[in-house]
Amino acid sequence: MLAIIGGTGLTRLRNLQITHRQVIRTQYGEPSGALTFGEINGQQVVFIARHGYGHTIPPHEINYRANITALAEQKVKRVISVCAVGGIRDNMPPGTLVLPHQIIDYTYGRKHTFFEGGDKPVTHIDFTEPYCHELRERILKAAGASKQALIDGGTYAATQGPRLETGAEINRIAGDGGDIVGMTGMPEAALAKEAGLSYAAIAVVSNWAAGRRESRYEIDMDAAESIFDEAIERVHRILEEVVKVDAD
Repeated sequence: MLAIIGGTGLTRLRNLQITHRQVIRTQYGEPSGALTFGEINGQQVVFIARHGYGHTIPPHEINYRANITALAEQKVKRVISVCAVGGIRDNMPPGTLVLPHQIIDYTYGRKHTFFEGGDKPVTHIDFTEPYCHELRERILKAAGASKQALIDGGTYAATQGPRLETGAEINRIAGDGGDIVGMTGMPEAALAKEAGLSYAAIAVVSNWAAGRRESRYEIDMDAAESIFDEAIERVHRILEEVVKVDAD
């Protein structure tokens, strides 16, 4: 079964014919909200809003372990994350959809592994490729079928939040090789890998990152929200097509 984790601006899925919702408690506590089960184009899908259905959970307080565990316990095999980001690279302006292939982790203090505690062995996952190649190919195929532009590849820089970055921090991230910046990419991707789930992300660029172009002096949050709302409609079209590709 395919799962979709919705980020900022995506608290529900269009065209999802809901069959039921299920409240789940895991050994790591409660997920961000109830799991929403349903069908898109006749295919089963489960959805969860990362920040809660009322968008009340900030990035650093999300129970990523509970979210991933709840999905894994429902026999989910593939997870698509949708997230809002700031654009750093010149060819990733606001409104762009990006399919990242790499991550740089700047977060701290988050529960970032399932392998901790005296009863569990030390385990080192191979995180060379943080996103599933096969699932990324399915998303690219769906973007082509739905005629939606999607940049193939980019490095997602995961910052702590909830504040936005300074211009100097973005300069540092750019120097490190970051192309887009967000707050929820980690530890979600690593936990999905630990749980044996295929994981990929669709990043929606809602604004230029701090110090870049129109965000040189400040970020216009109202403009960013408007741009994001338009772009998320294109994400919906890709997701509807992904379900068809996934079924094949």
